[in-house]
Amino acid sequence: MMKLLRRFLIGICLVVFTAVVALGLGALVPRPLFDSNPVMEVAQSSADKRRILILNNPIHTDIALPADPDVLEAFGFVSDGGLELDYPGVFWIAFGWGGRSFYIETPTWGDLKPGPVIDALTWDASVMHVRRTGDIPLEQESVRVVELSQLEFDELVNDIMTSFQSDGTAPPTAIPGVASDAHDIFFPAVGGFNAMMGCNTWTADMLRRAGVKTGMWTPLPLTLDWSLDLHNGR
Repeated sequence: MMKLLRRFLIGICLVVFTAVVALGLGALVPRPLFDSNPVMEVAQSSADKRRILILNNPIHTDIALPADPDVLEAFGFVSDGGLELDYPGVFWIAFGWGGRSFYIETPTWGDLKPGPVIDALTWDASVMHVRRTGDIPLEQESVRVVELSQLEFDELVNDIMTSFQSDGTAPPTAIPGVASDAHDIFFPAVGGFNAMMGCNTWTADMLRRAGVKTGMWTPLPLTLDWSLDLHNGR
C-alpha cells in the first residue's frame, strides 16, 4: 500500500514539475524565433502609432480596439447583429475568443457546472465575445497598453475579423439570447477550443500576426504577460 501511495505521489510531483517547466519554457521561448518581417519593422518606426489594450483577469484575456471610425466600419456586422458599437460613451470594443459552453453557460463562478469544465478540458465549439466599454483607466494592473503601427493595426483588425465564423457569402450571424447584458454579444467563431489552446493562445496568436513577439505557448494570462514583458518590455 505504501509503495502504491509513494508512486502516486511521485507521479503527481512529476506532472506538476512538467507543467511548470512547460509553462516557463512556453513564455521564455519567443515566437517567432527570429524577426522575419522587415516590412512590419519599417512600418513600426515610421508610421503613426495606434493604441490597443490587452485586458486580463486570472483566466482570460481580451483585445480592446479603440472605437474609432475605421474600427466601427470594419465591425459593422456587430452593430447589424444587435450590438450598436457607435454608441454614446463607448471608447473601446473588446474582443475575446473562447469555448462556447464555458463562455456562455458560466457568466460567473457561481454558475460553474461540470459540463462546461469537461468541454473546456476536452473539446468545445468556439465563440467570439464582443463587448463595448467606456473609458478604461490605463494604470490598472489588468490593462496592458500596446502600440502598433497603422499597418500592424490593420493586420490585427483583419485577423480578428477572420476569427468570426462566416460562410463567405454573408456577414457573421450573432447567437441569439446569450448576451450577458446590454453591452455584449456572442458570435460563432472559427476553430475548436480546449484549455491547452484556449483564449490566451488566441490573444497571443493575434498579437504575433500583428508583429508583436510573444512566448511560444501561453495558455494563461500570467504567462502571456510574462512573455510580452520578456520579449517586448512593458
